[in-house]
Amino acid sequence: MDWDALRLSLLLGVLTVAILLPIALFAGHWLATTQRRGRVLIEAMLTLPLVLPPTVIGFYLLVGMGPQSPIGQAWHLLFGDSLVFSFRGILIASVLINLPFAIQPAQRAFEAVGQDLRDAAAMCGHSPWRRFWRIELPLARPGVITGAVFAFAHTLGEFGVVLMVGGSIPGETRTLALSIYDRVQAFDNAGAGRMAATLLSISMLAVTLSFLLDGHRRRRHG
Repeated sequence: MDWDALRLSLLLGVLTVAILLPIALFAGHWLATTQRRGRVLIEAMLTLPLVLPPTVIGFYLLVGMGPQSPIGQAWHLLFGDSLVFSFRGILIASVLINLPFAIQPAQRAFEAVGQDLRDAAAMCGHSPWRRFWRIELPLARPGVITGAVFAFAHTLGEFGVVLMVGGSIPGETRTLALSIYDRVQAFDNAGAGRMAATLLSISMLAVTLSFLLDGHRRRRHG
């Protein structure tokens, strides 16, 4: 078992979800409630990571964050190191490719709240901020949790984008998915099998927990 790769994968998953949660809350709510024309274009852009090959996304991120790019040069000027082939680089890449996994379930959950309920709360004198925290978010919480779980599980299994942006540097960018690939390349199928089983177990546990929480909510409010 590559414990460093497992630790790195879990850390990457937790930080990705921590960054995505507030984004998913407010972006999902905005997409669910706005009627602006640009919403369709934004939704289409958010869907791209689901349909594009990971190597394509990884290539553009590598170019966009590379040492010759404005972002890469600004990063080097501020922090003195490279953004690509670093943990920070794969964290940024992980957040970007997991946007649809976190935002879309939250958006669907906020859409299910219904405009009638929002209008009724407004007529009772609740401010938009109070409506969001006291009424909409509790009702949409299962969708938000589902998105967080899916983003975490997808982060653990992401391969192409992480390899393109971060390479496979032990202790820095080599996640468990990359370590499995390296073990297969070295004909260590037993080691690869143990790590694959670990990854499968963690992902299955996370998804099962999401369904259990949703089932508990349905029974409580059913």
